[in-house]
Amino acid sequence: MKNLKKHKGKISLTAAGAAMLAASLTPAATVSADHTFPDIPEDHMYHETIHDLYEAGVVNGYDDGTFSPADPVTRAQAAKMMAKILDLDTAPSGSYFSDVPEEAWYAGSVYALHEAGYIDGVGNGKFAPDKEITRAEFAELIVDAYEIERKEVDHPFEDVEEGSWYESAVETLYGHGLISGLSETEFGSKHKIKRGDFAWLLATTDYKFGNKLPKPDEDHFELSLMHTNDTHGHLDDIARRVTAVEEVREENPEALLLDAGDVFSGTLYFNEFKGQADLEFMNRMEYDLMTFGNHEFDLGSSPEGHKALADFVNHAEFPFVSSNVDFSQDENMAGLYKKYVSKLPSDGMAYNSIIKKVDGEEVGFFGLTTEETADISSPEDITFENYIETAEDRVAALEELGVDKIVALTHIGYDDNPAYDNDQMLAEVDGIDIIVGGHSHTALDEPVEITTDENGDPKDPTIVVQADQYGNYLGTLDVEFDEDGVVVGYAGELIDVSEKEEDPETAEILEGYAKQVEEVREEESGGVAAEAFPNPRGSEEDPSSVRNSETALGNLITDGMLAKAQEFNSETVAAFQNAGGIRTSIDEGPITIGEILQVMPFGNTLATIELSGAEVKQALEHSVSNAPDESGGFLQVAGLNYTYDSSEAVGERVKGVTIQQDGEWVTLAEDETYTIATNAFTAKGGDGYEVFAQAYEEGRVTDLGLSDWEVFRDYVAEKGTVEPVIEDRIQDVAGE
Repeated sequence: MKNLKKHKGKISLTAAGAAMLAASLTPAATVSADHTFPDIPEDHMYHETIHDLYEAGVVNGYDDGTFSPADPVTRAQAAKMMAKILDLDTAPSGSYFSDVPEEAWYAGSVYALHEAGYIDGVGNGKFAPDKEITRAEFAELIVDAYEIERKEVDHPFEDVEEGSWYESAVETLYGHGLISGLSETEFGSKHKIKRGDFAWLLATTDYKFGNKLPKPDEDHFELSLMHTNDTHGHLDDIARRVTAVEEVREENPEALLLDAGDVFSGTLYFNEFKGQADLEFMNRMEYDLMTFGNHEFDLGSSPEGHKALADFVNHAEFPFVSSNVDFSQDENMAGLYKKYVSKLPSDGMAYNSIIKKVDGEEVGFFGLTTEETADISSPEDITFENYIETAEDRVAALEELGVDKIVALTHIGYDDNPAYDNDQMLAEVDGIDIIVGGHSHTALDEPVEITTDENGDPKDPTIVVQADQYGNYLGTLDVEFDEDGVVVGYAGELIDVSEKEEDPETAEILEGYAKQVEEVREEESGGVAAEAFPNPRGSEEDPSSVRNSETALGNLITDGMLAKAQEFNSETVAAFQNAGGIRTSIDEGPITIGEILQVMPFGNTLATIELSGAEVKQALEHSVSNAPDESGGFLQVAGLNYTYDSSEAVGERVKGVTIQQDGEWVTLAEDETYTIATNAFTAKGGDGYEVFAQAYEEGRVTDLGLSDWEVFRDYVAEKGTVEPVIEDRIQDVAGE
């Protein structure tokens, strides 16, 4: 890992430029066997490269034995090298230029290149042999001389003027993977070419001109990955995860470490530190890449918007990859996202796609976030594009750049709702070799191989992995590729983090965070639970879940919402709480602030909506549309009772609705208007509530600005002792 990171930011030019050094202008220097040139010592960044090139007969040095890597290249020198590499007849036979005498050592080369149509002068009949060649001139010369197929591709260079005489050459070299910039966004058209840069790039590219170097070894390439997903602020075992990562790296230093999203939301560590605690440990473990999960967008509706997410990205010592998310309209994130494919990504930035060099091979990465984020989180002005269309586009773009090993880092779920997206369907897209996934919290004990497309026809293998949740496991994957970039072997496992010893330094750092969290966790709210309030998620033995059934905790939360809303608007008759916003249970005994924040970690605010009875029923139909299967949009309710039949067609399930008015239960009237309390996330249409979204757009939603967890805290404090009660507020009558 450290070997990969130390190459960041190096200047690189073209392989063709490096090959030009094969015809040195001066006699070969005498060099020792242990290193090539006295000015390229063993610790020099170019030592290994130039030594290998010298041994292959590609480069020579000057008479004094030096290589002089910082020396520029003049037009005369370039002509001499180009003519020799192209095997042109350089016997002197005149000159086209007044400043190129026939007896000059480079005259024959200039004449031959001009005859072949590769070079021109600088005007007024002159060639300017002593003028140092620029990067722009060099790019155009190489593309013409080697007849490289012209390409039109997107590139990151902001200083390459649109329509300039060299733009096509730069696009072509970049499209063939032959050139990079002085920096991530600067090509440096007017900068001079240096000898050392030629040599360095020649050894870092597969494109060999003139067959000056041996052909690359056709042995198979093995890519090793470590991966995590859906950690959700769970840091209690972070010192053990650090140990697990270090043990893998000891065995395989080239293994990359990836995260598939949802670092945000879920514990007091997140509530208190907004991802910065997690990030300190991720930086410590030297993560290589991360994509965004839906919960990374949970704070979008807060007064500060996505500032916490922007701070998380900005302070990361690794880049992010995100291909189907449009950040352009968000004031916090827009400046941290680049839409192009990056070969030199900067830490603390997000990119459309990234190409990383691993053990001499280029590997392409793109990232996907579930489109469902628009419904289940608070992205606000951030939007999401179709995952299949995006994947096909990214595969084509990476293959156009010569990359034949492609990894999708995704947060769309292994077997999630096919109406939105999932990894099994994504794997049907041809060209994706590996999918490292998250979102569905799936523990794939072994990698899954998918070898058919959407039509059931055979395709090259795609390997899918996912590592459960909460940092319980560190996933590992080793994939073997043949010379054509096709997967020919793989192995992977989930390493149980709990079985590892704690890394002492990490444990000490965690202690500082844990003390602060514990102080908050232990503060009592004033409420006391007479018995535990469970938060079931269903099992084979008991399918009842907070996401498909009434729960006592759901009743307690919605009762508190209704009571608080009625303080502001006495006409409020009912309250709805989406089940996905109730994250854990409450133990018997004093109810602490820590428990409440873990139950309701998203920082939602209380809101009221004006709805017709027909719209209320429409919302209830959506609530039970997935029953008896789970849905985060399933509504826990107060002030309202209803029955439904899960065996009926979706949209025709709700059978009877009664609502409490003036202390009496009456039948819901579809033509009357009711005031309903819910959280702002749901009120704006979260979890797919289109009926609420329409009301929000029409100005029928009032955000009361009260934090949901504070409303719950005040309610249980006022009640004192609370007991769990099921009141048949929601009943499935299927089969009756």
